[in-house]
Amino acid sequence: MTGTNPRVAPDLVRRHAPKLADLTDDVLFADVWQRPDLSPRERSLITVAALVALGRDAQLTGHLRRALDNGLTPGELAEAITHLAFYAGWPAAMSATGVLAQVTEPTD
Repeated sequence: MTGTNPRVAPDLVRRHAPKLADLTDDVLFADVWQRPDLSPRERSLITVAALVALGRDAQLTGHLRRALDNGLTPGELAEAITHLAFYAGWPAAMSATGVLAQVTEPTD
């Protein structure tokens, strides 16, 4: 890690692709996510929409958590996923709903 930026990239990425981890931490999250023209909440909604549309469920889990931390509600995320069903495809929305359920439903 360079500078004082917090590590965001998973340890697995850091072990196997250290430059990708550095770019994730130092460019994506320390620069792009910090730019002032969009709020973190807006960036989260955009990111979730892109991940749903592309069917990137592995990354969707973490970004749904980040979206909740950035002020989106489970209901707003569900509404976004429902809206995306008509633009990104039914299977993508159905899969994303399952990921949202895993993130928002308490585990015993």
